[in-house]
Amino acid sequence: MNSESLVSRRAALCGIVVALAVPSGLVTACSSGSSSAPTQGSAPTGSTGSTGSAGTPGTALVALADVPEGGGALVDGPGGKKIVVARISATEVKAYDATCTHQGSTVAEPSGGTITCPSHGSEFGVADGSVKKGPATSALRAVGVRVEGDQVVLT
Repeated sequence: MNSESLVSRRAALCGIVVALAVPSGLVTACSSGSSSAPTQGSAPTGSTGSTGSAGTPGTALVALADVPEGGGALVDGPGGKKIVVARISATEVKAYDATCTHQGSTVAEPSGGTITCPSHGSEFGVADGSVKKGPATSALRAVGVRVEGDQVVLT
């Protein structure tokens, strides 16, 4: 058996394993389809625009006290989807789908004004989810939130 046929078999087996193991939604999320920058809202209540439905408006995601100012928190959203919540100031928060737009890994909690993907090092700005450093080429998808009392809730 020559080395060329071993590589072909190995490549074929890897393709089959990936096709069976990766959910189709993840493949779609990692594709290089159209990119859309998140819309921004800067209402005094700390709300941010939403580019998609993340759940029922008014659903509490996290206590404001659990989101450090200048940092953030990684929380479970509706349907178990991870959401990264960043606290911009005492009363302003922003939230994004925590799925990295590069290859679908879950990003880390914000720190120092940056949301970092631990898998390949992509960095996103907390103020708008925009790419600060690749390999990602499109922004994180904004999730609409606001501060309501002592909670961060979906809008």
